[in-house]
Amino acid sequence: MNNLFSLQGRVALVTGGSRGIGKMIARAYIAQGAKVYITARKAAACEATAQELSQGGGECIALPIDISSLDGARKLAAEFSARENRLDILVNNAGAAWAAAFDSFPENGWDKVMNLNLKAPFFLTQSLIAPLRAAAHADKPAKVINIASIDGIFVNPMETYSYAASKAGLIHLTRRMAARLIQDHIVVSAIAPGPFVSDMNIDARDHGDAVAKRVPAGRIGTDDDMAGAAIFLASRAGDYVVGATLAVDGGVAYAQPGFEGTRWSE
Repeated sequence: MNNLFSLQGRVALVTGGSRGIGKMIARAYIAQGAKVYITARKAAACEATAQELSQGGGECIALPIDISSLDGARKLAAEFSARENRLDILVNNAGAAWAAAFDSFPENGWDKVMNLNLKAPFFLTQSLIAPLRAAAHADKPAKVINIASIDGIFVNPMETYSYAASKAGLIHLTRRMAARLIQDHIVVSAIAPGPFVSDMNIDARDHGDAVAKRVPAGRIGTDDDMAGAAIFLASRAGDYVVGATLAVDGGVAYAQPGFEGTRWSE
């Protein structure tokens, strides 16, 4: 029981790890003993976060790469594999959102979101399958954790068509990947966050008190809320949780009529 939630000695890679939910997860894994790589499109922010999270004895390494294309995913996999021969935990967190009226919703707003939110998790996992398999054993499986959204579970009244479709697709992709990769002792699961403070979730960031009134739990999510879920799925505690999506949302997804939706930044 003492080691049920430990990540001591494990190697993790968190995409979109320079800020928001990705940063919360990276910090949590370091605190539990993991060596963590983070990636993000903006190099300066990625390096700054890695330096911040490495303070106090932890180890966080920045690999700033745009993974929205297949070439980007393969580049990140090559950069990681040049440094490590195994990958215990992959967190597919990098994401984007776009809001526009139905009649004017642009193709680039569709493609940008779908490429990063749905295409990238699949092809990055595919590109990293060798180090994931190298880490995976029947008694200690490797983990792939996809960061979805409650917008993939319920209908957000905001007109974020590609975002909602991509997150619903990611939840089902999690199930499909899980069914295949469990054969290799790789456990695939997902987290569907509700309102957490981030630069993308501008309502929770700028109007937290107002959003909290619409959440059944009476508050928005904290760093510890995300840390607990992410550690659970990554550790021994989550080894038997295969293909499931864990809603971490204070009850929002099950109280749809009382929730007015969340505005996302692009």
